[in-house]
Amino acid sequence: MLDWSHNVYYQRLLLRHLPRPCRRVLDVGCGAGGFAARLAQRVERVDAVDRCARMIEDARRHTPGNVTCVLADVLLDPLPGTDYDAIVSITALHHMPLADALEVLAAALRPGGVLAAVVLPRLDLRREWPVEIVAMVGHRLLGVMFLANRLLRGTHAFAKEHHTRTGMPVVLDPPLTTRQAARVAAAVLPGVRVRRLLFWRYLLIWEKPIRPHLGSWRTDVAADPVRHRRLDS
Repeated sequence: MLDWSHNVYYQRLLLRHLPRPCRRVLDVGCGAGGFAARLAQRVERVDAVDRCARMIEDARRHTPGNVTCVLADVLLDPLPGTDYDAIVSITALHHMPLADALEVLAAALRPGGVLAAVVLPRLDLRREWPVEIVAMVGHRLLGVMFLANRLLRGTHAFAKEHHTRTGMPVVLDPPLTTRQAARVAAAVLPGVRVRRLLFWRYLLIWEKPIRPHLGSWRTDVAADPVRHRRLDS
């Protein structure tokens, strides 16, 4: 009764990081298309990708005409476009090797474009125990408030659907803590910002340089990240 969706809660945070102007956006790990539909109200075109066929089928039913839903694995398949104004993702990047994913997504951004992702971190009680305690208390307090709104006003903000009904894949033990993710991301995307969010997520933000300088993000990787990884293997 008091449970609610942290993923839906943090959609507003990612919307605030969309650049201006922002005409075309890639949604990585779109799931059933809820965030893609919300993005479609803000931008001209949304490409929504997910590697789960069931999720893409649901997304195609629940998104408007300016959303293109594509069944694809971003590490194995070509992306539906290039030169995106923004690439966003909610709890998908912990399903894949972070460095590889960031290289591919960075290459698909236009100069000045923004990569914004909310990601599930590995539990790090030794360093983050104060945040964990506040999160547990805050989760229940907000759950009471959202329940009251449902009962009194009939609103269903941040409603959570169980993964057994949606078919959404679940990772119970993500590979990287927030600090580890920050180190991995910084090695790939100089200038990236990674910070822990309250409700069991971290936020990753990166703006692609307009004029690459020596020591900034590598243009050879941007040109062909898949080939770069192949040559290194």
